[in-house]
Amino acid sequence: MDKRQLTAFIRVFEERNITRAAQQLSLTQPALSATIKALEEELSISLFIRKSRGVDVTEDARVLYPHARRMIDDMSGLVSRFRKRQDKLPLHIGIEEDIASSFLTDLLAKTSQDASGMLLTLLPGCTGDVRLGCDNLRCEDELFFPLYEESYVLAYPVGHALGQTEELLPEELHHQTWVMAPEHESHQRFLPFYGHSADKPGAHAGNFSLALDLVEAGFGITIAPDCLVQLRCALASRPLPGYPMMRRIGICYAAQSLANPAVEQLLDSLGK
Repeated sequence: MDKRQLTAFIRVFEERNITRAAQQLSLTQPALSATIKALEEELSISLFIRKSRGVDVTEDARVLYPHARRMIDDMSGLVSRFRKRQDKLPLHIGIEEDIASSFLTDLLAKTSQDASGMLLTLLPGCTGDVRLGCDNLRCEDELFFPLYEESYVLAYPVGHALGQTEELLPEELHHQTWVMAPEHESHQRFLPFYGHSADKPGAHAGNFSLALDLVEAGFGITIAPDCLVQLRCALASRPLPGYPMMRRIGICYAAQSLANPAVEQLLDSLGK
């Protein structure tokens, strides 16, 4: 029993006339009759009684009809559901490491109403049609659409003596044990805070999140983006002494990615 047989049965049942049913299905009368006969043989029942004008339906046909209608409706619903999903514009967004979840949540909230026609895929790292990342880490040929500004702060364990100091001077940091990320682009910017302690680190980390893990474990203090520190209950923070240091978070994308309508739609929804 397949969709073709059920559709033929439903049309004949509703029309009570094989000729009209065949015309509506774009079939010849013999082809329609053969389809009905195959269904009857499969179910081992009779569905229609031929008359001089049209057909009569049997009791078995009356029982089958609502089930057949439901089965056809279910099939059509499945086709529509998956076809609609396939018709969506695919958009892959890479999420760079050390981006706080609050930024991603806000980005998705801003675009959710305009994303109904997109099939959105989130991927970790430097990949995708566009990326949610830091301005300083974009590739040379990439464009940048700024969304957020975030301060760098001093991060240390709760109860650390740095939290008791009312006015913190840069020189006081030169005697601290530091967790550093020497391979990170920010390292050179932080050297004035390290002072001579830069030669005697407490530990090294590959990114801010790992540096904060080390701080929680007691390896020293570090400098990290404010939103990442706020996620850590065991850590406290305070502004860096002197002029505030910031980073910009936004959408990194190559000019050629604008050929993807979903990228253009995303940027438009963000107010490009």
